[in-house]
Amino acid sequence: MAITVRPAWLARPCGLTAEDGAVPASTATLIRAVGARDTAIGMVMCLGRGPRVLQTASACRVAADLSDAVLFGRALTGRQRTEVAGFAAGWGTLCAATVGLRRRGGPAESAL
Repeated sequence: MAITVRPAWLARPCGLTAEDGAVPASTATLIRAVGARDTAIGMVMCLGRGPRVLQTASACRVAADLSDAVLFGRALTGRQRTEVAGFAAGWGTLCAATVGLRRRGGPAESAL
C-alpha cells in the first residue's frame, strides 16, 4: 500500500525518477497499479478464510513477486538490478516458503 501512496519509494531505487527527483505521472500510475495489485492480494491473504483461498492468494503473490523479479531484473542494471530484483525475489521466496509450511502444518499453520 505504501507505494500506492508514495510511488517515489519504488521509483527512486529503480532509477525511474526525473533528474529533479520527481516521479513522472505515467511512472507513478504504473507504480500505483503494482501497489494496488499487491495490496489486493495481501488483503485476501490476511482476511481470506479456508486453505484453498489462502493457497490461491499466496500462489498469486508468489507469481506476482517472481514476475516482478524477472521483469525488473531484465530492465534494470547494476546495483538497481541487484537491489530491486533481489527484493522482489526475496518476497516471492518467503511467501512460497510460508505456503510450504502451511501445507506441512508448520508454524505458519498455527498463525491461521
